[in-house]
Amino acid sequence: MKFDTLQQGISFYENYVRVSGFDTRLYSTKKRKSDGKISLKYCVCNKEGFRETPRLHAECKKKRPITRMGCKARMTLKLINDQVNYVIFSFHEGHTHPITTPNSAHYTKQSRNLTLAHKKYIMDNSRANIRATKSYRLMKERVAGYQDMAASVTDFKNF
Repeated sequence: MKFDTLQQGISFYENYVRVSGFDTRLYSTKKRKSDGKISLKYCVCNKEGFRETPRLHAECKKKRPITRMGCKARMTLKLINDQVNYVIFSFHEGHTHPITTPNSAHYTKQSRNLTLAHKKYIMDNSRANIRATKSYRLMKERVAGYQDMAASVTDFKNF
């Protein structure tokens, strides 16, 4: 499959990820030395690889959950010889962990985003001294359930 730009290829993979029920992250990039143009871009499952061993220093105050499970799912985009288009160089869709069900797919990071309407609703409520959690619950009632929300409570709080 050919893409005119690198961003089109990444968007294609993000749409695939959203439908499939897992999250992704951009892993690594290789650039050509001659002109500095990106020649390879790796998009991987967010559970790819393993985290470093936790540091035992005094500055490490918060224990973080183990989220990486060595998943091999990835897509590699490569710049082809005409130096204009990108193609899918490699694609591996097997996962070493369970992916989300269609009922809970809206909780993945790829599916969550605050729309302009959400942002305006949060701002209007904050002017009326209604906090983010309460705004989230009111919005949930307005759209008839959590499954129709396009954001989480954390997204509401962080806005």
